[in-house]
Parts: sequence; structure tokens; C-alpha cells
Amino acid sequence: AFVQNEEDKAHNLLKNYQILSAMAGRPQIPSNNSAIIAMIADEDTVTGFLLAGVGNVDLRRKTNYLIVDSKTTVKAIEDAFKEFTVKEDVAIVLISQYVANMIRFLVDSYNKPVPAILEIPSKDHPYDPTHDSVLSRVKYLFSSDSSSSDRR
Repeated sequence: AFVQNEEDKAHNLLKNYQILSAMAGRPQIPSNNSAIIAMIADEDTVTGFLLAGVGNVDLRRKTNYLIVDSKTTVKAIEDAFKEFTVKEDVAIVLISQYVANMIRFLVDSYNKPVPAILEIPSKDHPYDPTHDSVLSRVKYLFSSDSSSSDRR
């Protein structure tokens, strides 16, 4: 019942945003012709991105985000991450860094270019570059690149 209630709240929030956008005369981009951004984060972060137009609900009423709170299980986070990374219409998965730390083994083992996984800060958890998997990979590539150019 709790999950359904959270999904209904999120769906209503998205619907309200879509109604306000239509009232403001903002054109709606058809979701079947464009890639979407998926999110796994706390309620405040997800709400901010929904208000910016990131939200999407498919025909089966599946959203492109997971709101993580104290009651969200690690299994639910893992399932959402796996679901978002295999969907063909997802181009980017934004994940709060503290949530990514809960499933660090999955985030670090993910190696496909699309969808790109980007770790972002949240209101209550500041960004720590030492835990960012993308930044770690970039540093590794540049350090191995610079060491190979030193040998020439």
C-alpha cells in the first residue's frame, strides 16, 4: 500500500506539472521521439527535476524516477537502477551520490556509455568527488594517458 501511495503522489505531482505547463502555453515534447532522463534521489531533488520538466510516465504508469526515503529498501533501489539502465529510451540516469553509495557495486560495475550514470549532490548530503565513479574513471584515463605520453 505504501509503494502505491508514493507512486500515486508522484503521478499526481507530474500531472499537476503537465497541467500548469499546458496552461502556460508551453509545448509538450512527445516522449516517444526523445530520450528521457531517469532519476533515483530524495523527494526534494526529484521534485526539483520534475518541475524542470524531467518527469515521464509511460503507458503502464511506470515513472522515470524513484523517490528514496528512509523506508526505501536497497533492493528497490537496485531494481530501479537495473530497470533504468536497460530501458532504450533512457539517455541519462541521475542518482544522488548518497543513494549511489548504497548500491556502489552496481554503479561501479556499470560500464555502458548509454545511459550515462551521473552522481549528483542532494540537499542533505554534499557531493564527495572521491566517491564519484565517473570522475574516478576520468582520472584513471588521464593518469594512464599521461604516463604513456611520458614514455615517448
